[in-house]
Amino acid sequence: MRVLDGEATLVRVFIGEGDRWHHRSLALALIERLRKEGYSGATVLHGVAGFGARSVLHTTQILRLSEDLPVVIEVVEAHERVEPLLAILDEMVPEGLVTLEKVRVVKYSPGTRGLDKE
Repeated sequence: MRVLDGEATLVRVFIGEGDRWHHRSLALALIERLRKEGYSGATVLHGVAGFGARSVLHTTQILRLSEDLPVVIEVVEAHERVEPLLAILDEMVPEGLVTLEKVRVVKYSPGTRGLDKE
C-alpha cells in the first residue's frame, strides 16, 4: 500500500463530459491510466452546470447542452509525483483547465468494505 501523509499536492483537471481519449471517455481513460501508473487515487466529479474559456454554458437545464456537462478529476499526490502526472495530463488533455494546490493529508487508508465478502 502507498503511503500518503503530510504535505501533498491536489491536482484538479476540469474537462467536459463529452471529451474523448481514443474514442473513450477521457475521464475514465485518465483515471485508468493513473491507476496503472501507481498514483495514490483519483476521483471523478460530475457537475450540473458550468462554463469554460469559450463562455459556453453547459447545464442540465438546457437539453441540447446537457451532453457536455463539466467534469472535475481530483488527484492528491506526493509533490515528487506531480511532474510526471503533469506530463500525462499534457499528453491526454488537449483542452480544459488544470490547477495545483498544496494540501495537508490527514488520513489516507484503505477501507474494509467489500474485502471480507466472498
